[in-house]
Amino acid sequence: MPDPVPHETPIQPGAAAPIFTLKTQSKADWSLEEHLSKGDVVLCFYPLDFSPVCSTEMKCITEDMDKWASKGATVVGVSCDSFFVHEAWAQSLGLKQDLLADMHREVCKAYGFYFPALNVSSRGTVVIAGGNSPDKGKVKWVQAREIPQAMNLDEMLTALA
Repeated sequence: MPDPVPHETPIQPGAAAPIFTLKTQSKADWSLEEHLSKGDVVLCFYPLDFSPVCSTEMKCITEDMDKWASKGATVVGVSCDSFFVHEAWAQSLGLKQDLLADMHREVCKAYGFYFPALNVSSRGTVVIAGGNSPDKGKVKWVQAREIPQAMNLDEMLTALA
């Protein structure tokens, strides 16, 4: 993967989504381009596995997996932790979604969700148009949040409509 261009601020709706491939918690390659061919993709950037707010967010995504599927969306978590840590965390919480290991920080920087003070992803969500949309590959919706602020799942589901 060529190095995506870093953004200092979160990517904006209408922008082309940087294409990438990262490893999942099962060490499989996960390609944004491949998943966009199936439908919308939701990237949930978060700082650290095994932290309170991140655990709450990812458990909520798992609990609402049927809602995401009904919208034809793929939802993944993205953080700078390794796939080994992701695997242990996913097993401990019973998470169903893929967790992507952005260990080189290229993806969080390309999407403008990098928190340099801790050298981790900041917290935010990006919805990317996929499937047969004329805007396929473009950012539909973005929400940047402070580190302690959890996502609002209803807002994300609305963004998928």
